[in-house]
Amino acid sequence: MALNLIINSNNPPLGALLTAEHVKNTVQVSVEEGKDNSLHISDSIQFSDTNSISRYLARVAPALGLYGANMMEQTEVDHWLEFSARRLCDQPDLTTALGDLDEALSLRTFLVGHALTLADLSVWAALKDHSNWPSQGKSFPHVSRWFFFLNSQVPFSAVGNKYASKKSVKNNSSSGEKKQDVGKFVELPGAEMGKVVVRFPPEASGYLHIGHAKAALLNQHYQVTFKGKLIMRFDDTNPEKEKEDFEKVILEDVAMLQIHPDQFTYTSDHFPTIMRMAEKLLAEGKAYIDDTPPEQMKQEREQRAESRCRNNTVEQNMKMWAEMKAGTEYGQTCCMRAKIDMSSNNGCMRDPTLYRCKNAPHPRTGSTYKVYPTYDFACPIVDSLEGVTHALRTTEYHDRDEQFYWIIEALGIRKPYIWEYARLNLNNTVLSKRKLTWFVDQGYVDGWDDPRFPTVRGVLRRGMTVDGLKQFIAAQGGSRSVVNMEWDKIWSFNKKVIDPVAPRYTALSSSYVVPVSVPEATVEMKEVAKHPKNEEVGVKEVWYGPRVLVEGADAETLTEGEMVTFINWGNLIITKINKEADGKVTSMEARLNLDNKDYKKTTKITWLAETNSAPLLPTICVNYQPLITKAVITKDDDFKEYINKNSKLEEKMLGDPCLKSLKKGDIIQLQRRGFYICDQPYEPISPNSCKESPCVLLYIPDGHTKEMPTAGSKDKSKSQASSNTPAKVIKAPSTSVSASAPTPASASAADLFSSIVEEGEAVRNLKAAKASKEEVDKAVQQLLSLKAQFKQETGVDYKPGMTLPTSAPATPAASASAAPASEPTSCPYTRVSQQGELVRKLKAEKAPKDQIDAAVKQLLALKAEFKKITGQDYKPGMGTPTSSVAATVTSSSSSSSSSSSTGLYERVALQGEVVRKLKSEKAPKDRIDAAVKQLLTLKEEYKQATGQDYKPGAVPAQTTTVPVQNSAGPASAATGLYEKVAEQGEAVRKLKTEKAPKDQVDAAVKQLLALKAEYKQQTGQEYKPGLQAPASPAQTQASTASTQPSTSPQAQELYAQVAQQGELVRKLKTEKAAKEQVDEAVKTLLDLKGKYKSLTGEDYKPVTAAGATGGEDKNRKERENKSEKQGGGGGKKGKGDKGGGQGKESSGGAAGAGEGQGPKKQTRLGLEAKKEENLADWYSQVITKAEMIEYYDVSGCYVLRPWSYSIWEAIKDFFDREIKKLGVENCYFPMFVSQAALEKEKSHIADFAPEVAWVTRSGKTELAEPIAVRPTSETVMYPAYAKWVQSHRDLPIKLNQWCNVVRWEFKHPQPFLRTREFLWQEGHTAFATKEEAAEEVLQILDLYARVYEELMAIPVVKGRKTEKEKFAGGDYTTTVEAFISASGRAIQGATSHHLGQNFSKMFEIVFEDPKKPSEKQLAFQNSWGITTRTIGVLTMVHGDNMGLVLPPRVACLQVVIIPCGITASLSEQDKEALLAQCSKYLNRLQDTGIRVKSDNRDNYSPGWKFNHWELKGVPIRLEVGPKDMQQKQCVAVRRDTGTKVTIPEAEVEKRLLGMLEDIQNNLFKKASDDLKTHMVAVDTMEEFQKELDQGKIVQIPFCGGIECEDWIKKTTAKDQDLEPGAPSMGAKSLCIPFSPIKTLQPGQICVSGKEPAQYYTLFGRSY
Repeated sequence: MALNLIINSNNPPLGALLTAEHVKNTVQVSVEEGKDNSLHISDSIQFSDTNSISRYLARVAPALGLYGANMMEQTEVDHWLEFSARRLCDQPDLTTALGDLDEALSLRTFLVGHALTLADLSVWAALKDHSNWPSQGKSFPHVSRWFFFLNSQVPFSAVGNKYASKKSVKNNSSSGEKKQDVGKFVELPGAEMGKVVVRFPPEASGYLHIGHAKAALLNQHYQVTFKGKLIMRFDDTNPEKEKEDFEKVILEDVAMLQIHPDQFTYTSDHFPTIMRMAEKLLAEGKAYIDDTPPEQMKQEREQRAESRCRNNTVEQNMKMWAEMKAGTEYGQTCCMRAKIDMSSNNGCMRDPTLYRCKNAPHPRTGSTYKVYPTYDFACPIVDSLEGVTHALRTTEYHDRDEQFYWIIEALGIRKPYIWEYARLNLNNTVLSKRKLTWFVDQGYVDGWDDPRFPTVRGVLRRGMTVDGLKQFIAAQGGSRSVVNMEWDKIWSFNKKVIDPVAPRYTALSSSYVVPVSVPEATVEMKEVAKHPKNEEVGVKEVWYGPRVLVEGADAETLTEGEMVTFINWGNLIITKINKEADGKVTSMEARLNLDNKDYKKTTKITWLAETNSAPLLPTICVNYQPLITKAVITKDDDFKEYINKNSKLEEKMLGDPCLKSLKKGDIIQLQRRGFYICDQPYEPISPNSCKESPCVLLYIPDGHTKEMPTAGSKDKSKSQASSNTPAKVIKAPSTSVSASAPTPASASAADLFSSIVEEGEAVRNLKAAKASKEEVDKAVQQLLSLKAQFKQETGVDYKPGMTLPTSAPATPAASASAAPASEPTSCPYTRVSQQGELVRKLKAEKAPKDQIDAAVKQLLALKAEFKKITGQDYKPGMGTPTSSVAATVTSSSSSSSSSSSTGLYERVALQGEVVRKLKSEKAPKDRIDAAVKQLLTLKEEYKQATGQDYKPGAVPAQTTTVPVQNSAGPASAATGLYEKVAEQGEAVRKLKTEKAPKDQVDAAVKQLLALKAEYKQQTGQEYKPGLQAPASPAQTQASTASTQPSTSPQAQELYAQVAQQGELVRKLKTEKAAKEQVDEAVKTLLDLKGKYKSLTGEDYKPVTAAGATGGEDKNRKERENKSEKQGGGGGKKGKGDKGGGQGKESSGGAAGAGEGQGPKKQTRLGLEAKKEENLADWYSQVITKAEMIEYYDVSGCYVLRPWSYSIWEAIKDFFDREIKKLGVENCYFPMFVSQAALEKEKSHIADFAPEVAWVTRSGKTELAEPIAVRPTSETVMYPAYAKWVQSHRDLPIKLNQWCNVVRWEFKHPQPFLRTREFLWQEGHTAFATKEEAAEEVLQILDLYARVYEELMAIPVVKGRKTEKEKFAGGDYTTTVEAFISASGRAIQGATSHHLGQNFSKMFEIVFEDPKKPSEKQLAFQNSWGITTRTIGVLTMVHGDNMGLVLPPRVACLQVVIIPCGITASLSEQDKEALLAQCSKYLNRLQDTGIRVKSDNRDNYSPGWKFNHWELKGVPIRLEVGPKDMQQKQCVAVRRDTGTKVTIPEAEVEKRLLGMLEDIQNNLFKKASDDLKTHMVAVDTMEEFQKELDQGKIVQIPFCGGIECEDWIKKTTAKDQDLEPGAPSMGAKSLCIPFSPIKTLQPGQICVSGKEPAQYYTLFGRSY
């Protein structure tokens, strides 16, 4: 029977609509708009009353139970229907009705029974419809909790969003109320009302924690939403972990969470069935028994190696299985494994364990079994057997999902659906049962219900409410985003629950109270509301009297004559304040001023009357800090190192007499202190102990990070005597570093030093624990005071990481002789090791960078001092050395000269540092000159004193007469130099990592090269990282003999052959010989090197002794530089360069090889990776060195520099111009999308869901509803289209926007190709007819092809996407596909989609067609887009091993003019004439419309400029030299071919224009030939795989099926990555080409060999 519900959109019947939404899967109900609300059943029967409609719908679907389960419940339902109609609808004041409703809901989840009924639907609808509900509902916590719980359910949110919002718009009513913070609960796929079965399967091995609570509450949510079934199953597969005690505990925890499972089961109930299924797998050869030792098995799985047992026969397996079942000694070494895929990239699929043998009794089955299934094997089986439809699992199980489904399919049993959600990760918390058990066993906590524990019992004991927990879980929803969350968030939800109902009381800190005398007051008692905003909380007794107590901290803020508001009393005037000498207040006097009711500008304080009628109650307030001091414990961290041993803080208080009535679990608020829960009620004096038990209150966090107003908050600087928050200052354990310091000046200085370290630690702990601002300020003030005392005592500022100053500045020599080497306070070795320990500790604790830097600086100073005293470099673990100076030199002159030379050496080094610093800071020239002059003077003094030139890193040797030192000295110097080189290398790497200024990096590199040269001079060998320094230079001083390969003639002959072949390879590469020729020569070279190594046992090393020229190893740029241009060297030219020699180079090689030694120095200006060898590195270097991209600190986001952005501008200008010819207009829509709009088109957003970035906060405030950043704009633009389109005259709409979009979740970002944010244009058009829309799809596709082929010179294949690859939500997608031969992969260039009427139907884009006046027609829509991915495609297609190659039509610069031959010998007049000629060329070319620049920089040589502009891909380089001027010509060099062309001056414009066009055509032809070579058509899978593996894209006959396409992708997948950083992938369909290579023959079969082929489809590996 079909029912028709007609609604008036101005006054929609929400209750009836809700009922219709609930019964729609059982009863066929259509909803349409009309004038009146009515349910049309037949021509004669209609209902117009909302409650009557609801009743009828509920009765025709009795199975849903909406009208109650029995007569009693039906009567209750009728009562609430009447209640909603009479007492809620159209009533101006809801207070009384809401009060009755709040009382009814105080202990209920639903109004009637234990499930949803019409009562809930009608009352919720009446409140939702009422304009006063948001403002009046706040005072009724149970109603609010119930309302928002229902509001989070899918039917309620759907109806509320769709119809209530319409009504509010129609009525122009606006509400500023903040929406409930509810997360997104996605609809379970395939879920049907009344048929959903979910399960909660805890392991009975511990108490439930808050992560389990999330799982349980999520399952309950879907149980309630779909009126389904919740199974609670104990996972008892491991007998060693199961404890029956914990089963009882878990059931109690579940009851605490108010969760009511429909069924309780155990995995062990199904042990016989699970075993039978395991034996089935053995019999079918899908599993095997393995006796490989566990460690070996683990290694084999990591190495993807098959077990030797994998190919056991079924008989062997059954025999070993029998041993396992019997629990024999051999059986216990075996396990059962699934035979899946040992080569899988998913480790969970590499033959996982299904059964293990455990000879232990089971709590439920006893000794019946000796074998037990693993959880991963049992779970899918039991889920299937118990009828679970949806298995909710956290995302950490994602890799196991494939295994789950394999087991289901292998056994042929019913398949449940896995739905993933993110696990709950909370900062400063561990959730592991093992770790929590350790805390209990070690006594760090009182038990499993300790308030510091994240267990359900722990958080409930600390004051968490079940409603607060549920609201928090509801706000998280079914999100899959894994984040670490602060506890503040969960406590802030709890506060919303307790704040409206927690009674207010008073307590004062007993450590500092001040009596106030109020003579006029009399002892009396009055009743005051417990809650100022909620009278229903009740009243309390407040006592007044002539003597009251206030907090001492408050008293210190007051002044005589000040009017103060005493809370719950009124205004009093302070008449007198009595203080002690230290300023501490001892007592005060006041007089009443109760008639003055002005409380706006007065100080408010809490107080308690001291009277015998109501004695104050002894109270203890307990504040807990996190057990773990580190926010996030990683897998590499040992949590035991981060335990907070002072996590429980108690404070004695004087409590309100009313606190006597508190019971355990009562939640209250202490005014100006916060919320507390009663953990232990007050007990009067016991006759047994003769003691009273104080009331113990536990502080409940409320999510605030800001300071709460506490005692003394008016003036914090005055209040230091008492603690004003629920916690006292945390004192960290003493961390004394005085042991690492020299002998201190005095005991007090050492004590101060230790105190500062302790106080600093305390400040850090307070900040980490987010203590109140006042508490932190107080600790900081104390720290500053200690530092001031320290300075006064020692005369120096305290610095983190410093050692304690000595009492007298003794010289190192003196101290070395004065103290024995073993004395720790003076031993330099000990001081270095202790300082090193301190540095390591600071780094481990992730201390601030300035602290670490200061400590490292101190460490280096100590190491230098150590070396000065001992003559050796400090090495960890070395024996404590004696001072070589003190031991060997007594009072000889050599000692003094040694000392003076060392001192001079240090002065030179120091002055060198000064000079470098001045230069790096770009100080004035006169200051630098003065510093340099001073440096030269010191160097001269050093030379006179030592007889040697000063060399960095070469500390002068100690001059002694002891013979032992003569032999040891050189070896020690070499070792020292080796370590200096290593240290300097580390410094260079650090500077580069931190992106330090270029001049700093250059200076450090220069210092490194100097050290390496000195090392080579001393040792005769090149420095190599990882090698030990040679024992003695003498061993390497064999001059040229050291370079001889071997003493045997055969080895020497081979050595010569290798050298000769190497020369040949270099020559072939220089001459750009054919690739095959070069490859052959390289192969021969490698063979020769292999023979040499097998003969000598050593790798071949080229000669590096004097005389090695390396002059033949010149690249093309250097030869050009040496040609007729007379342009000088190929590097950056300083002011001192003379440029002599007309560009000729010495036989020793160019660029500073140094007196002909070694090969030519290589710069890093060019590319270091080759495109054909390492495409990923090559691409990364091209885009950075060509100045296209700058990396950014947000992963996946990049800075587009002008050089790349200009390419995008060229594309934009062309495309924009062309689409305007088609009538398209530009516009701009917001980048933010509401959640409701984004999720309107389900199939469309499903594709984008994982990639959507959500805005969830504004500042520190959580948004009521998350807002998405657009991943695409269909859902942003189409609601507007629906408004704009009314008639066929409003069509077509043709809009385009140039904007950015964000798509977040992915791995392996690649600039341009795969980024989180990218630029694009997106066109969105709407037409009246399908023909118009289809025509535009192809027009746009043709424009995209022109962008690639005409602008970027890249050929593309036009075609249509397959069903699997088409745009989600569209009818069909057309595409242009490009090909990158370097990787053998295709890339989607741009797409044009025909959306059909799918979106217009969803967004109601309808119009009236004059041909069919009575019908509304849906519009036909298209969308199309192209992105900045184009730039990446261009780079990879055209680039070569010298850098970028730009097609002229998109190049930022088409021509660069480079003046050459400006040398020292060139006169100023000739130079000016040359530059003028370049300027003349510039103006002429600009007038022709060529984009041109003249590079006149005088600090770079022509060779450097050639390299620079080649790297940036400028199409033409124009070289102009003095000889060219004389001959009235210039030389043009093409970037695409390297060809040089001499052009007469008069023909420059004409010839260059022609050359640019030729370059464009040549690049397109080259890329087209490449595509033709690499695109083939085949008919079989074998040929397809072969061609694919050769890096080709292949057209194959294809049936078009999605499953077939998945099979092709899986079959063609590789194990290894195609390139570093890229995922392994199989072939996917690229498009169905409009012009296939081959024509499909009648009856031709798909390559899968199953279905008939529909068309030739282009497949390939793709980006």
